Amino acid sequence: MAEMLYQGKVKQVWSTDDPDILEFRFTNQISVFDQIIPSLIPRKGESLNRTTAHWFKLIEDEGICGTHLVEVNGTDRCLVRKVEIIKEPGMIPRDMDWVFVPLEIICRHYLSGSAWRRFQRGELTAAQLGVSEDCEYGSKLAKPFLEVTTKFEAFDRNITNEEALEISNITKDELDTIFDAVLKIDALIEREAAKNGLIHVDGKKEFALGPGRKIVLVDTFGTLDEDRWWDAEAYSNGECIELSKESVRTHYIETGHQELLEEARDSGAPDPSIPALPQAVIDQTANLYASMFERLTSQTF
Repeated sequence: MAEMLYQGKVKQVWSTDDPDILEFRFTNQISVFDQIIPSLIPRKGESLNRTTAHWFKLIEDEGICGTHLVEVNGTDRCLVRKVEIIKEPGMIPRDMDWVFVPLEIICRHYLSGSAWRRFQRGELTAAQLGVSEDCEYGSKLAKPFLEVTTKFEAFDRNITNEEALEISNITKDELDTIFDAVLKIDALIEREAAKNGLIHVDGKKEFALGPGRKIVLVDTFGTLDEDRWWDAEAYSNGECIELSKESVRTHYIETGHQELLEEARDSGAPDPSIPALPQAVIDQTANLYASMFERLTSQTF
């Protein structure tokens, strides 16, 4: 009998009759700043599931890398190959396969979001990003900018490649293969998104090592939750119109919640409860997830 093994921010992981297969059930929850918002976005789970499945198929068809997707068995759920998760840093055996790589790989193509804020604070330099010292928000980077962040810590943390190798205990060649796959995946996403007037700004991905330690793309990606998108026509006119979960983040920045949250975390105090979204923002967000599914996949929602 199936049982829920894990409840995440946006999905549940369930067992199946096959010990090597798991079922992902995507919820309509939405989260920002590592907090789950007490509001549901209608059909958001369906949008995430179907969008990710679309990208998985294209990536497999083009032979970029393997994926863990087995089958889409419902509008808001799918079956995936189980990978072992080892949370202790540096403890993944070098000969183990079907094991999760405890890193997130972020690829940025434009200066925006947290990268822009870090650039303003001097934590990222113009030389690192391939932009001019006096560049503006939304500037296109000279080349894709890859970053690695941690998994299994209280909050995501940017780390060096050297620390990434220590935490994951994978080889440099394996990490380089992951980086290469990310660049190829993003080139595919950029190509497909451009067909419907979208710019792929940035996004994050996660991987496992499958049979023979070949890399396998896992979890969700290329959606409004993990990636940032802009309207290409508006961008050509000097506007960066957010078409992602960033619009929800912006709501909490404008209301002051994000500032309160940062102050609490900096002082070691408990996180303040995140308020529910106004109905107008819920409706706007639901419409965005539906319309963006169609623009990303060229399919009807």
